[in-house]
Amino acid sequence: MSKTDNHHSDDTDRTGGERFGGWVWAIFASWAPAIIMVLLIRSSIAEPFRIPSGSMVPTLAIGDHILVTKYTYGMRIPLTRIPMTELSPPERGDVIVFVFPGSDTDTSDNKKPSHWVDMPFPPFATLDYVKRVVGLPGETIEVRNNVVYIDEVAQLRADIGKYDFVDDRCKSTPNREFDEDLGGMTHRVLNATRYGLRMNDYGPTKVPEGHVFVMGDNRDHSADSRVWGMVPFRNIKGKARFVWLSYDQCSPTPEIPMLGEIRGERFATTIQ
Repeated sequence: MSKTDNHHSDDTDRTGGERFGGWVWAIFASWAPAIIMVLLIRSSIAEPFRIPSGSMVPTLAIGDHILVTKYTYGMRIPLTRIPMTELSPPERGDVIVFVFPGSDTDTSDNKKPSHWVDMPFPPFATLDYVKRVVGLPGETIEVRNNVVYIDEVAQLRADIGKYDFVDDRCKSTPNREFDEDLGGMTHRVLNATRYGLRMNDYGPTKVPEGHVFVMGDNRDHSADSRVWGMVPFRNIKGKARFVWLSYDQCSPTPEIPMLGEIRGERFATTIQ
């Protein structure tokens, strides 16, 4: 091959490389602003979550997709959970999404600092839970025979009737449904009727400052503050607002067998 041919080949390769680089840059320039905007919205304003378990039945069903407002308890530096201002405590009865209190600790040596949960990368890799706020800072919480006591005052509840709870393995267990009044905030809870499924009594335990005591509404099928302790304010991602999509994985359909039957009646359901 002549020098002229070599020179022509180099120009062709260079032109092809430049075209590819320009194509990549064009895609990046087109999509980068949108991706950044989505990340900022998810980290600072609102974020969707899927409910994978039955710990919040009957309030939240397995397969519900909920929208959580991230600014409710205070603004954070975008793409982190580092507070920009002092965080506000949740109200009793709020349904919150939070980073599991144990997920910010390295169980191998326990050397990670407590603020590890605030690092920039966890928005993409955290163990998130959803529960209801029952106890506030300074209050003493006790659970006896599935009745919640706040500062020694029993939270009243009324028996609604039988409720068959179907778990994420599509297995049904008998429960009873109650209307529970948490200091004026009424919501539904479940209790197992089989003795072997009932959780043990808890407390009394005082909620420390800067923390909340949370429980699942499905009281005997929920690992919550009775099991692993209180939730720090800094771990709270936001408040659950409404259901925007829901499907029943235990009722598959030929059209969408991987998801299951769509629950249209749950669309736009406000979470209370």
